[in-house]
Amino acid sequence: MSTLAVYPGSFDPLTNGHVDIISRGARMFDRIIIAILVTAEKSPMFSMQERVDIAREVFKAYPKVEVDTFNGLLVDYVERKQAQVIVRGLRAVSDFEFEFQLSNMSRHLERDIETVFLTPQEQFTFISSTLVREIAVLGGDVRKFVHPIVEAELKKQRRV
Repeated sequence: MSTLAVYPGSFDPLTNGHVDIISRGARMFDRIIIAILVTAEKSPMFSMQERVDIAREVFKAYPKVEVDTFNGLLVDYVERKQAQVIVRGLRAVSDFEFEFQLSNMSRHLERDIETVFLTPQEQFTFISSTLVREIAVLGGDVRKFVHPIVEAELKKQRRV
């Protein structure tokens, strides 16, 4: 039986921490879906289509990585996709409590879905999309934090 994993998030923008988790997940599972959350509550820097296009471009050489969007309950999406695993990234101890609650709630809603926590490589533990967006908007250098494709897209956004 093949194992399908789902890595959910807003990915606004996709960071090197995300790339690290996804590429490692692609080695662990038969397939992994980058599931980009459609949310009206946030004001994203990139449109949904831009985030999808960026993720597809960054992972075009990874046949085991798919990109999709979803709204509503994550467990419902995971069930629709017939996935078995939710992948979540933990950057710091402060992330653990919230992620632990999400994991337990997901298990309560759908007991057959497992959550796997991955920590990024040490050099990516402090990177967040929020910080990268702020640095980019203020004209800072984000090369160390994002893939070159994402860096180019951030520069385009700054000119808009």
